[in-house]
Amino acid sequence: MPDSKRFLHPEAIKRIARMDLRARHVVEGFLSGKHRSPHFGQSVEFRQHREYAPGDDLRHVDWQVWARQDRLYVKQYESDTNMRVNLLVDVSNSMNYGKGAFSKFEYAATIAVSLTYLVLKQQDAIGCLTFDAAVRERIQTLSRKTQMQAIMNALQSTQPANKTDLSGIFKQAAETFPKRGMMVVVSDLLSDVELTLKGLRLLRQRGHDVLLFHVMDDDELDFPFTGPTRFEGLESETKLACNPKALREGYLESLEEFLNSLRRGCAQSAVDYALVKTSDSIDAVLASFLSSRMEVRR
Repeated sequence: MPDSKRFLHPEAIKRIARMDLRARHVVEGFLSGKHRSPHFGQSVEFRQHREYAPGDDLRHVDWQVWARQDRLYVKQYESDTNMRVNLLVDVSNSMNYGKGAFSKFEYAATIAVSLTYLVLKQQDAIGCLTFDAAVRERIQTLSRKTQMQAIMNALQSTQPANKTDLSGIFKQAAETFPKRGMMVVVSDLLSDVELTLKGLRLLRQRGHDVLLFHVMDDDELDFPFTGPTRFEGLESETKLACNPKALREGYLESLEEFLNSLRRGCAQSAVDYALVKTSDSIDAVLASFLSSRMEVRR
């Protein structure tokens, strides 16, 4: 297992952190504790009335007060501005795969730690849940400085194993984190597509903003194999010795159908989806994702 420092690349973090996270459209969008969007789990409490002024939003007028006093007052609220982010990191056996600089798990862990750095920099709360078919480790959602080390330690001590049950895990996450917030899922999503989408819809129905990093190895996307090859399932006992050239066309068609189903389902449920491959620069992936969310929320 690699040293946990591998999950936090100083140069990548430095480039990510250069982004102007204090800009208003970021502060009110991604990774911000100052947001006003209901999709970010904002809770508000009534604070006081003040007299209506021209230009005030009529939706905030207290019509009951107007009926009693014949004067217009608007309601003012106290916002709960602390954002709560929870990382759901797949540590099933299929995440072990990788022939490049990163296995899928190492890549997923690096995304998780990079986001932890950014969230804590914003003084917001972050937690982490690692899973296969069951929850392996859970780090409580806090904004303490010690969260970085706690999450890195949890990832460092985890060895990917077992099968995945994404639908069951999403259901558990919805029950484990009742307060609305942001759920960041990092997984290869190698599970039943319909059940996966059902679980994601449940998280959205509970009021969570859901971000999905779909991590795949280049081999899985390009199927570059030539010559006699023996394939072995990482989460099953299946073994197949064959000429991969005879499988390539059918495999790529099935892969495209799988990816399209995920993209459509995520779009229909307002889940932010990003397909990333382990050869992609992590800071570029995060910067692109941040930028796309900023554009949507402008």
